[in-house]
Amino acid sequence: MDRTPRTSRARTALTAVATASIFAGLLVTTTGPAAAEKGATTEAPKPTVVLVHGAFADSTSWNDVISKLRHDRYPVVAVANPLRSLSGDSTYLKEVLAGIDGPIVLAGHSYGGSVISNAATGNDNVKALVYVAAFLPDKGESAVDLSGRFPGSTLGDALRPVPTTNTDGSQANDLYIQNDKFRHQFAADVPREKTDLMAVTQRPITDAALAEDAAEPAWKTIPSWVLVATQDLNIPPAAQEFMAQRAHAHTSTVRASHAVSVSQPGKVTEVIEDAAHSVR
Repeated sequence: MDRTPRTSRARTALTAVATASIFAGLLVTTTGPAAAEKGATTEAPKPTVVLVHGAFADSTSWNDVISKLRHDRYPVVAVANPLRSLSGDSTYLKEVLAGIDGPIVLAGHSYGGSVISNAATGNDNVKALVYVAAFLPDKGESAVDLSGRFPGSTLGDALRPVPTTNTDGSQANDLYIQNDKFRHQFAADVPREKTDLMAVTQRPITDAALAEDAAEPAWKTIPSWVLVATQDLNIPPAAQEFMAQRAHAHTSTVRASHAVSVSQPGKVTEVIEDAAHSVR
């Protein structure tokens, strides 16, 4: 006679326990992620790093630097510098920069330093300039002027001029580094199997581009970082140090050839990321 009430009471208790368990599960499901999101922090977006190569090189000279920057989650653009004229190359870079949203860290190697100095002027998105064994010309100065102002460059004796016709019909000379002198002159601290390829694939620059006077430079208004290559045979280290001091740049040195982005990509990346950390 008592079995039915007992059974009924047991079923009621089990139902209550099951209902409580389901409710508790729903509570965990609905509140768990919300609590996690509440404590989560969102990483600020990183500036885009734009890399500009110089003479006798191409964008692949940045390859190892690009890999390290991408590993650290920086957006990167490596620009194909035309190497035809300082004013024309700067205009081309300005157009590339205009298509990039948000803050930019702009880095140039060698003659690429002259190009970024011209192109960044007036661009509010460029927050930092990085010069890697590069020229920082003032208004009216050329790469030829600056490299000849201090002793140490042996580039002139290593060049091979090739006559060329510009798109406007004017005549110029394309300048190459002679293949058998390339490694010693440009990249003495890079393995020979790599420099043999670099010599064959080098991009020539016109003599007019190296001799053209610079416009008003961006380093006068934008914070700058300079990496001086102390074994450079293209741009004398004394010239690099002079330009860095004049620009009041954050300056560091590395024992490296002119091809420092190839031989010392870790150091180059360190300087670029140091500049990037200043961007707010």
